[in-house]
This record gives sequence, structure tokens and C-alpha cells, in this order.
Amino acid sequence: MKKLFSYFSKFEIFLWAVSVCMITASFVLFDKQNYLNFIASLIGITALIFIAKGNPFGQLLMVFFGLAYGIISYSFKYYGEMITYLGLTMPMAIVALITWLKNPYKGNRAQVKISSISKKEVLFLCALTIIVTVAFYFILSYFGTANIVVSTVSIATSFFAVYLTFRRSPFFAFAYAVNDVVLIVLWSLASTVNIQYLSVVICFSAFLFNDLYSFINWQRLKKRQAE
Repeated sequence: MKKLFSYFSKFEIFLWAVSVCMITASFVLFDKQNYLNFIASLIGITALIFIAKGNPFGQLLMVFFGLAYGIISYSFKYYGEMITYLGLTMPMAIVALITWLKNPYKGNRAQVKISSISKKEVLFLCALTIIVTVAFYFILSYFGTANIVVSTVSIATSFFAVYLTFRRSPFFAFAYAVNDVVLIVLWSLASTVNIQYLSVVICFSAFLFNDLYSFINWQRLKKRQAE
């Protein structure tokens, strides 16, 4: 336990602790029933603090979060989120875990070697994201997905983020931060129907701060690795 706490900076421990308090308080105030939401949120926020350090263990936790979040999304007929996490985010987290383990920084498996992508690859990613998004819009429409426009935007941002995660680019965290904003809107709409989903809104608000920190810290790590 002592080694674990020494691994993280004081700010990282503070960020994680505040996030856990936010999630716990929102569960007690607005939910008290859906323990899967609560457990998934705690797993997700813990995964993010490890990912911020470039630690592959965070990707392992994201596999479990993706499974739980897919089930939660199904409960509100957010089929876009369900398909995205069960069919995209969770499998890509497994791929990212393998890729990160295969690319340690100087043999240190607790920190992945950070990479960059070319402008050509960015254009390829943008084109691929458009194709995937358009295809999923019709799929979601067929299944009668709730709040389909926001759900479709979520797919675009999620796909962009998981691709950059796999490629070990620091901008994956920024893409996830954008996705967090979309999900805050999406679950805010759900909470107008059932206030219990307000706990999910708080969860992704905490995720937003953690993803922004991940982006900042990965820029530091990239600079340090280059030196």
C-alpha cells in the first residue's frame, strides 16, 4: 500500500479521492439502488488515474468498466453507448492493453512508450470516423435509440479516442475529454426521465477532470521520454 501511494503524486491522490467522493455522494443522493452504476464508476475513475500515468493496468480496468457501462446503457435504451462500449471500447481496451504491454518505456512495464501519429494518419482517422459514424447512425435508428443525435456524436468521439489510445498518442485523453462532455449531455437528458441517472452525469463529470489531467500528464511524460 505504501508503494502504491508513493507511485502517485499528491495531486493524483487528491484528484482520485475527490472523484471517488463525488461519485459516492451522487450515488447516495440520487440513486441508492443501482450498485452496478456505482461500482462501474469507481472502476472507471481508478482506471483513469492509472492511465494518466501511462500504466497498462488502467486499460485492464477499462475492460471491466466497458462491460458494466454497456449493461447500464442497455437499461435506458442507449443502444449506441451499449454497442460502442461492448463492441468497440471494451475490445479496443484489450487491444490497447496488449499494445501497451508490448511497448514499455525502456523496459518499464508500468509506463508505456508514448508515440505520435502523422498528419496523413490523422486525415485517415477523420475519414474512418465519418464512415463509422454514418454507418452507426442508421444502425441506431433501426434499433430506436433514445436521443439518437447525441448518441451518434458520442460514437464519433469514442471511436476517435479509442484509436488514439491504441496508437499511444497523448491526444487520446483530449478526445476522451470531448467524449465526456457529450456523455454529460446524453445522461443529463436521461436524468430528466429518471433522476437516478444523475449519478452517471456526476461520474462523467469526474471523468472529464481526470481525462484533462491525463492529457496534461502525457504531454509531460512525452517530453521526459524524449529527453
